[in-house]
Amino acid sequence: MSDSLITTSPEMMGGTPVFAGTRVPVQTLFEYLEAGDTIDDFLAGFPTVTREQVVVLLETAKGRVLTEGLCSKGFAAGAPGDSKLSET
Repeated sequence: MSDSLITTSPEMMGGTPVFAGTRVPVQTLFEYLEAGDTIDDFLAGFPTVTREQVVVLLETAKGRVLTEGLCSKGFAAGAPGDSKLSET
């Protein structure tokens, strides 16, 4: 895997963040997960993305949430099953 997990370029997908080496928007992974799909479902639909890329992205996001603390930034989780965050 390349050093960069996510890339952006105005020439590719209008600057949308994509998995490095692909044209797959990172947002698509989150949309799959929010819809209840599995990582395997996502990977089957986007074979240019590797499992390693997905795991590293999720681990990075987890680490940022745990170290930066969204609650300390004025955000709190919504009701159970609500995937959106709301300002408090």
